[in-house]
Amino acid sequence: MKRRRSWLQAIKLFLEIHWVKFVLVIVLVASVVWPILTLQGIDSYQRTYLVAVLSMTPLQSIMGAVFFVALLYWLHYGGGSFSKMNKSLVKGQQVNVKWDDVIGMEEAKLEAWEVVELLKDHAKVTHIGGKVLRGVLLAGPPGCGKTYLAKAIATEAKLPFLAVSGSEFIEIFVGTGPARVRKIFKKAQQMARVEGGCIIFIDELDAVGTSRGHDLGFGAQTERNNTVNELLVQMDGLESQRFNVVVIGATNADEDVLDQALLRPGRLDRKIYIDRPGLADREKLLQFYLGKVKAEPNIDVHRLACRTVYHTPAEIENLVKESALIATRNRHELIMYRDLSEALERIDLGFKIKQKLAPEERRRVAYHESGHLIATYLLHPTDDVFKASIVSRRGGTHGVVYHVPREELKLTSRDRMLANVKVALAGYVAEKLKCGSTSDGVGSDFSHAMRLVKAMVWNLGMGTNGFIGNYDVLTGSWVFRGGSTGDYMSDRVKEKLHDEMQHILHQCAQDVEQMLTKEDALLERFTEELLKKDELEYDDIEPIFAEFGKQRVERPAAAGS
Repeated sequence: MKRRRSWLQAIKLFLEIHWVKFVLVIVLVASVVWPILTLQGIDSYQRTYLVAVLSMTPLQSIMGAVFFVALLYWLHYGGGSFSKMNKSLVKGQQVNVKWDDVIGMEEAKLEAWEVVELLKDHAKVTHIGGKVLRGVLLAGPPGCGKTYLAKAIATEAKLPFLAVSGSEFIEIFVGTGPARVRKIFKKAQQMARVEGGCIIFIDELDAVGTSRGHDLGFGAQTERNNTVNELLVQMDGLESQRFNVVVIGATNADEDVLDQALLRPGRLDRKIYIDRPGLADREKLLQFYLGKVKAEPNIDVHRLACRTVYHTPAEIENLVKESALIATRNRHELIMYRDLSEALERIDLGFKIKQKLAPEERRRVAYHESGHLIATYLLHPTDDVFKASIVSRRGGTHGVVYHVPREELKLTSRDRMLANVKVALAGYVAEKLKCGSTSDGVGSDFSHAMRLVKAMVWNLGMGTNGFIGNYDVLTGSWVFRGGSTGDYMSDRVKEKLHDEMQHILHQCAQDVEQMLTKEDALLERFTEELLKKDELEYDDIEPIFAEFGKQRVERPAAAGS
């Protein structure tokens, strides 16, 4: 039989279930009744005034809400502070970077000149039914002149130039990035109607144009992805509306980092790779920057260009500026080659510090660096020795042998890698032969040698045990994504690879030991010269080898670069 509840229990159960609604009703009733009771207790004039004021409250609330929404919309989409970009359009003539001023990138200039011609005259392309160029991607290492080349394109084409950074599009506020993209493209389109065209230059494009698949935002679209989407839409819009607007993007990152939709035809149509300058280009750069300062007219620019292999135009400009400071400090009226050499060493090797070593330590360092020097000169097929020093430098090094390739090499052969290993071990071998023991000064040399040998054996198939392939792909990077250990190599294979590494290291050390034992007199001579002078320049080193009848090893014709 169903038990009947009392009326008190029914009320209690009702309150337990609907107490929130009950409280809301009480508050609502009180909010109506309380003002009425309060108004009845005051005089008629005050009561009339309060009723008139309170009757306007709903309308004021609605107007405030409308104003807030309109203000927020304006901030995001109407050019307000969120979407506003304080960028002024500069006419191409005002950029004032002439085509002849762009040096050190002759191959890139040839490709860029086609872009200039297309910007000047679209009629030739459209006449035969071709598509007008819409975007250019400038890729390459930092400091190689991508921004400078973009300015030269604007100057030659005589078009307005609008430069922005990719990071300016990304903000914490949702919708800011897409709004800024729309704003800057709208500005460029307006100028294109007036001036006949416009260039939008986006520096560090990878900051805004990275692949959308890499930024999932925990399953949702992020601000970065929305910004990329808007950039893609706007670049497509250029084609549909036939505006003479070209987007030039510059990046130091790998092309694979960018979203593939940005790189497809119709957006960034042309890719221009700006690499580090070659020997001839470096000579032009040095002559250009030395022409802006007071320098000796007989400076050997060719030798300096040989010493600056793999240096970018920005680094070469910095070299000349640094040499000017050194010349001023040394109270020279003109920049001398010695000032340029010191500046190059300061940039590449670090600052010299006044640190005195004990006589036995100083001799040990001299033997160590002499070993590096002789091994480089007699065993290395591609590098020249430009300097040897036993002066301490910032970073903890007490000596250095400065050597660079004689030419730009894009590939590294097995002979060259073995030579690098032998040069790295030469200091260790020299200490061991002449001092009977080694010091912790060989630590960085060992690290360098081990990295080289590991790459030879594990990655490049340059060992002698028959193992070929890149074994690093079998060890687990991104293990947590694969759901496994990530290691597909047996301990037996690892052991054989490590044994091969030790075999190469021991063989290289043995070859260096035989060479230094045979050239003991030369080793002693360079050691005494370093102890006497602290530093030996190229012009000091070459005569000593000639005195002993030695010639530097030349790269075999059959060896790959």
